[in-house]
Amino acid sequence: MRKAVVGLGNPGRRYEGTRHNAGFFVVDLLANAHGAAVAGREHDALSGEIDLAGTRLALIKPQAFMNRSGATVAAFVGDLGLVPADILVVHDDLDLALARIKLKRGGGTAGHRGLESIVEHLGTRDFARLRVGIGRPPAGQQVADFVLEPFSEDERTILDPGLTAATAAVESWCALGIEPAMNVVNAPRAGGPGPAEGSEP
Repeated sequence: MRKAVVGLGNPGRRYEGTRHNAGFFVVDLLANAHGAAVAGREHDALSGEIDLAGTRLALIKPQAFMNRSGATVAAFVGDLGLVPADILVVHDDLDLALARIKLKRGGGTAGHRGLESIVEHLGTRDFARLRVGIGRPPAGQQVADFVLEPFSEDERTILDPGLTAATAAVESWCALGIEPAMNVVNAPRAGGPGPAEGSEP
């Protein structure tokens, strides 16, 4: 069985460590945990592969900017013989508190440029998403500036356990499929990273 996890972000040193690159963080963490490298170059992406929960999982980091991620995803779908249900897109989310994660299938894009590009190129919204919370900007700061700022050291202390939980969520999705994995990943977790109360489902 083959599937793909796509981490969204912006390429280049200028954007390393920024909030908008949360998807890249998760893909890199998965690769490191399995002794793999996301170093192959094709379809304007960095890519690699790991075996996870009985699945051959492609790890993809599009290297076009966020709003052009869809062409890369569509190219991999064609080459690997996948369907949208075989794809999990990991992305930053302003509507979840920092380090909170939520797994979902389909739905809207909430104005996220990367998701919008993928929907446009695949012609469907029916693919899995793993939302990684980055919180909202402080009063008076523009969203565009906030998402392109690096996480502070204090924020990374909070975020890192959430990224670890996100890698476990990818494994649940590979092993169980989207609906059962949602029940596991989105269950409230006392004192730990999990879905934000009152957040958009």
